[in-house]
Amino acid sequence: MKIKDCPFCHVDREILMENEFCFAIYDKYPVNKGHVLVITRRHVGDYFDLGNNEVKAVWRMVGEVKHFLEEKFHPDGFNVGFNVGAVAGQTVDHVHIHVIPRYRGDMEDPTGGVRHVIPERGRY
Repeated sequence: MKIKDCPFCHVDREILMENEFCFAIYDKYPVNKGHVLVITRRHVGDYFDLGNNEVKAVWRMVGEVKHFLEEKFHPDGFNVGFNVGAVAGQTVDHVHIHVIPRYRGDMEDPTGGVRHVIPERGRY
């Protein structure tokens, strides 16, 4: 089911790749060069409500996106993740996985990576 006001149900950008359950586009507000979103075709707000076939398909596409980005941008690493719920930072209520290329020197100290979603608790 498509939702009228959902930007991921009505994409206004080039689709980089797609399959039966999901598709990939460049993020409209990238945090780094090559930032891609893998988005489910079905409008579902919570990743944990996806069916098994959808989960397999999105993670298979994450791998395909990684290879695509390696060829196109030659990053030195990746951050991959998703947000579930407004309190976790989810701003579009439609499942999407961020694939963010990382480049040596793109930040002073990347230690901890995704642990820095709560910055003062990210160090270990």
